[in-house]
Amino acid sequence: MFEFEERTLPNATPVLVLGILSILTCCCYGVVGIILGIVGLILYKKDKDIYNQNPSVYNNYSNLNVGYILSIIGIILGAIYLFFIIYIVSVYGWEVFQDPELLQEMLNDLD
Repeated sequence: MFEFEERTLPNATPVLVLGILSILTCCCYGVVGIILGIVGLILYKKDKDIYNQNPSVYNNYSNLNVGYILSIIGIILGAIYLFFIIYIVSVYGWEVFQDPELLQEMLNDLD
């Protein structure tokens, strides 16, 4: 009988790390989280193709899926934050955005 040696997917751990980092960095004007999430999705696709060729050989597919989900969440949160920043800058201007006290005053005037 042939016995297959179980192997790990080469990018499963990096996809997981990039997914976590995309969520943690989504507040960096949204851009960093989006970039890390997209890189995580690209690496996911490569490993998914490898896994689909011979699923019984690989043992860390669950890490790959978790990283995929976290990358998507990071992209969504980064996009929401980026749109929020664009909205604040377009409504109040860049000067208000750079001065936290003035921004707080403008946001309090909305109440």
